[in-house]
Amino acid sequence: MLDRLDLLVIGECVADIVRLPGAADQIHPGGSPANVAYGLARLGHGATLLTQLGPDDNGRLIRDHLTGAGVEIRTDGATEPTPSAAVTLDDGGQAAYTFEITWTLDAVSLDRAPHHVHTGSIATVMEPGAATVLAAVESLRTSATVSYDPNVRPGLMGDHDAAVRKVECCVALSDLVKASDEDLRWLYPGQEPEQVAERWRATGPAVVLVTRGGDGALAVIPDGQVTVAALPTDVVDTVGAGDAFMSGTLHALASHGLLGADGRERLRALGRDTATDVLRHAAASAAVTVARAGANPPDEAELKEALARG
Repeated sequence: MLDRLDLLVIGECVADIVRLPGAADQIHPGGSPANVAYGLARLGHGATLLTQLGPDDNGRLIRDHLTGAGVEIRTDGATEPTPSAAVTLDDGGQAAYTFEITWTLDAVSLDRAPHHVHTGSIATVMEPGAATVLAAVESLRTSATVSYDPNVRPGLMGDHDAAVRKVECCVALSDLVKASDEDLRWLYPGQEPEQVAERWRATGPAVVLVTRGGDGALAVIPDGQVTVAALPTDVVDTVGAGDAFMSGTLHALASHGLLGADGRERLRALGRDTATDVLRHAAASAAVTVARAGANPPDEAELKEALARG
């Protein structure tokens, strides 16, 4: 089985400007897809990020951060300012965002075909770049497994019905989908997240994961639903928690040989014990991240330590 895969992430980089009452602004490298690529590299995988970065201080900060962990960055050469997000934290460390972002991604040729493609967030709904992302996923999924995280940002989603259609298109193209219960409640008001996840799985994905904050997470698999509790931890902030969950998920799936074209059918037969192990890895990755400031996911040693404690 493969445990170190060539993974491609497609999506935005964002400079997170964290604002706390009575303190100076702190700038952290962010953007959901960028965080996933960073987390995968920290866990020892060959991660390439197809993105846009401006020739500015924030762009240089993010590039240094990603390449320092081993992420290979590919861009389309666009020179717009690096996107930014003002992140305001409440007393419990919960994050709220306001964005300054454009996404105009053009097609970029790749040197090699990846085993797995991950995308999501702003990159899959904001035009004109979203169309490029969709075309890339449609092309690459013939030889790679695909994962998707809508990572809903209501202020950037545009028309609600159009956003739902875009999300559902990405879901149908994916082998694995992860969403938070908050994402699903925004997309489908009045519907239970677990029921939405069941419906999504019926449209194409082998597995749909739902994160529920302090209430843990669940996986909808062919044999029903599997749940795990959140690991106990002292929360500093929740920035990047869902992205760490995603990178932890992909790391665990890779270790079980469930990614890549030759792992697709095994993923479609995912059993309860393996699903539980994957969720435990994902939850442990998220627990490490929320215990420290910013989107700072674990390396493999830290993840093993968190699993041992949990």
